Amino acid sequence: MKRSKLLIAALAVPLIGGIAGVAAPTAAAQPRLAGPDTEFTVLAAEGQSVASAEQAIRDAGGTVLHSNTAVGLITATAPATGFTERVSADRAVFGVAKAKAIGKAPTQRAVPKPDVVEKEAGRTAGGTAAKKPDPVGTDPLDDKLWGLKSVRSDLARTKQAGDKRVKVGIIDTGVDGSHPDIAPNFDKAASRNFTRDIPYDEKGAEADGPCEFRGCVDPVDHDDSGHGTHVAGTIAAAANGFGVSGVAPNVTLVNIRAGQDSGSFFLQATVDALTYAGDAGVDVVNMSYFVDPWLYNCQSNPADSPAQQLEQRTITAAVNRALNYAHRKGVSELVALGNQHSDLGAPQRDTISPNYPSDSAHPRDIDNSSCVSLPVEGAHAIGVGSFGPSGKKADYSNYGTEQISVSAPGGYARDYFGTEWFNANENKILSAYPRNVALVEGAIDAAGNITEAGAKLGVQKATAADGRVGYYQYLQGTSMATPHASGVAALIVSQYGKKTGGEFGLAPDAVQRVLEGTAAKTPCPVPRTVDYLKEGRDASFTATCEGTPEFNGFYGRGGVDAFTAVTHGEPYLRG
Repeated sequence: MKRSKLLIAALAVPLIGGIAGVAAPTAAAQPRLAGPDTEFTVLAAEGQSVASAEQAIRDAGGTVLHSNTAVGLITATAPATGFTERVSADRAVFGVAKAKAIGKAPTQRAVPKPDVVEKEAGRTAGGTAAKKPDPVGTDPLDDKLWGLKSVRSDLARTKQAGDKRVKVGIIDTGVDGSHPDIAPNFDKAASRNFTRDIPYDEKGAEADGPCEFRGCVDPVDHDDSGHGTHVAGTIAAAANGFGVSGVAPNVTLVNIRAGQDSGSFFLQATVDALTYAGDAGVDVVNMSYFVDPWLYNCQSNPADSPAQQLEQRTITAAVNRALNYAHRKGVSELVALGNQHSDLGAPQRDTISPNYPSDSAHPRDIDNSSCVSLPVEGAHAIGVGSFGPSGKKADYSNYGTEQISVSAPGGYARDYFGTEWFNANENKILSAYPRNVALVEGAIDAAGNITEAGAKLGVQKATAADGRVGYYQYLQGTSMATPHASGVAALIVSQYGKKTGGEFGLAPDAVQRVLEGTAAKTPCPVPRTVDYLKEGRDASFTATCEGTPEFNGFYGRGGVDAFTAVTHGEPYLRG
């Protein structure tokens, strides 16, 4: 059910076609280089070596900073104007994307980008895990985790609670490795941070804000957003008699950071994170974001400049190369469907792109045949939609038969309209909350006590006998649904994986077949068209469910089911 025609077309663009819309200058008419030093990401053409693309960068007046040889994506610096046209004229280059200006002094402070929540060689299949794991219980705050019960993790863990050899990569804003529920399963040595904090954008507006650490690179066990830590907790918070537990409480968590503190996810970091996941033997990656600055990357949208069109084609090609690379290396790729309440087969107008730098967006009509949101519409993406505690599709969740694979609990605050449960915190998803973020957001005070503001948001606190303290917050989004599915995927690898060639794992296609085949089939609502007007949403949220109980645009193949996956998944291992 995945749309593939655009991906094939995007990757089959001839070298000259890959730079359509940008005039190729002659040797005698090189454009003048001007403006401040700026970072660019340059993608080598298919069939061309990275070394050739690096030389093209130098010939065009740029400086090579970093090269991802697995994908052929190169980070370079050059003057802001003129470089794109120069380097694009070289046949060794597929395209170029402008990243960000360097070292711009702030002229004003602006509101940071909203939290990303409201914005997300194959291994042998078959066989059984090497040893039968001990049953694992639940934790004190698990009675607040309706999502955990919905995916039946509480039952699944009596048979399979996860194998430590199974690694789940959190491609997000970071992970608080010191959180008492994260620390037991956190692999700091394998974790990486591919980002550098950006205090202010080139227009002087605040991006990430002041750097918290010297060098503006956060440690691999740190999270200044809270988003990545929340995701990690849902996947694999330890069942340790403290706080909450995750869907797969015994697997290993690896922070593979690609997100800025502000919630932005740029191309180079995303590509580096995906290729690292493949090289590091990661089994599952969770991606709850879209690649900035474009909500939809279009081949030639008339509202965009030629340089912007080239940038989007470059992003599309580079992300797909990285997704393909990770898949070949045995990585199952779980991706949030998105929170734009849009049918991805008939996208709504895009009014937020480009979202970086500040005040750059312009309205664009989106042609479904030539525009994609990434990574969810990329190669091998397992798209996850969101539903609330009543089972209704969450109002914000994207949907549609083109991209959805499965659905999962993501929270829906406006569920249960007309009852006392409407707009309750408990309709959202509770998971781990970094202490440093809780303090900055005013949810706790300097002494660690929950403030009045924190109590209104439902913030929870757990204290162990030895004095360790953990905090937990409620969030909602397809960002929260995807980790439920990632946790089930990790249990599938744990249950059916085999050790082959010194590595333990399971082919991604087999993981997807089990995940989809064992999902709880959920039919479209009656009537099929659902509006959210009485809940306070406008007509743009109205959605129509198409499909059958076996597969439809609201629920995909169904709601993920951890218990059925680990007890009745074997028939789906082989296609």
